[in-house]
Amino acid sequence: MNRSQEPTARRGLYTPEERERRDRSGWTVVQGVLAPLQFAVMIVSAVLLLRFLAGGGVEGARAAEISVVIKTALLYLIMVTGSIWEREVFGKWLFAEPFFWEDVVSMGVIALHTWYLVGLFGGLMTPTSLAWLALVAYAAYAVNAIQFVLKLRAARLQERGMAGLPEATA
Repeated sequence: MNRSQEPTARRGLYTPEERERRDRSGWTVVQGVLAPLQFAVMIVSAVLLLRFLAGGGVEGARAAEISVVIKTALLYLIMVTGSIWEREVFGKWLFAEPFFWEDVVSMGVIALHTWYLVGLFGGLMTPTSLAWLALVAYAAYAVNAIQFVLKLRAARLQERGMAGLPEATA
């Protein structure tokens, strides 16, 4: 029986089998490294974008553009490795039940970042338009990051409960 056909005794985010696969997967570590790295790059990039919009000139535009390209590359990398992780843990490349809505929002985030690259490399948008598009993409990414943080917190609370430990407060 393949993983997607396993009986679902889902009592929280992970079944015991999924939790075991998650804990064994090297992709779990990769996601744990890439997620905060991508967030840090987004913060630096947002500062560069805001500085450019406040009057950063050509040099400011170039620094902001490079930072968005790096952020987008990290986004693509975390999405590819995340889908491999999801396949390994849940038996589906994307849209596994526990992470369905996070994946849906991720597709919007990818679309916005890809639109940025098309606008940049296709010469289809002004630097100011690109900067605003990047900030919109970052706002969507922030929503997505919050989704994942809340999901990870729920998983920790589930594991504490299964271990018989009292739930930690906020």
